[in-house]
Amino acid sequence: MLTPPRTVVRREAGLYALERALQRRGFRYVAGADEAGRGACAGPLVAAAAVLPEGRRGEIDGLADSKLLTPASRERVYDEVVARALAYAVVVIPAEEVDARGLHVCNLAAMRRALALLTVRPEYVLTDGFGVDGLDVPGLAVWKGDRVAACVAAASVLAKVTRDRIMVDLDAAHPGYGFAEHKGYITAEHTAALRAHGPCREHRFSYVNVATLSGLDGRPPRSRRPVEATRDEPMERSGSAGGTVGVALGEQPRPPAPVGEDVVMEGGVR
Repeated sequence: MLTPPRTVVRREAGLYALERALQRRGFRYVAGADEAGRGACAGPLVAAAAVLPEGRRGEIDGLADSKLLTPASRERVYDEVVARALAYAVVVIPAEEVDARGLHVCNLAAMRRALALLTVRPEYVLTDGFGVDGLDVPGLAVWKGDRVAACVAAASVLAKVTRDRIMVDLDAAHPGYGFAEHKGYITAEHTAALRAHGPCREHRFSYVNVATLSGLDGRPPRSRRPVEATRDEPMERSGSAGGTVGVALGEQPRPPAPVGEDVVMEGGVR
């Protein structure tokens, strides 16, 4: 029996090595998926997926893990990804959905939905850190994928910039918390604002720090959000040509994610 030749990942190809290797094996359309806001205690969870063109057209100057880029660099790279991607999609899950269904469940659902919304059907999927089930194409979970695969890095930039823009809007709607600065992550300034004003409806009441300061820490995570803290309308964003943006709502609930998900932090440049 003949065995297929090994796939060689060339180090000199850098961030594009893994995609180039897959394309040499016949997987022309390689999609990357990533999220932003997993460790934040306020604001939505945002997931994105992207398919970059083969060859030089898909090589974006300065593309990297979004957490390693300055805000100005992220905005520039975001524009390049939107302009060059064969397809991209962004999904926004509001804070109350994170509370109701659990962080990890929402994270997987958002990435699954973003991949499904791509206008170019991927032939292979690369995800950051952990696999996404329910896909009808082969895939690979890559440790620190946003630093290893260009399509995952592109997705991370799409997700991060989209979420940062949302948090700036929320700062205007809910002044006093500093959302435009810390983007909903746990900082000393954010904690001080929470103590002074209490949580608003954009906070995640399933998170330990928010539940403690709201006096709801004695309840199970899924039942901490007060009725008056829910939003009247789901958040939506319009997508540009070639990309789509939606809200991942209405999927069937899954079993609760592991205990401790509400204290995860995301590092890097804000």
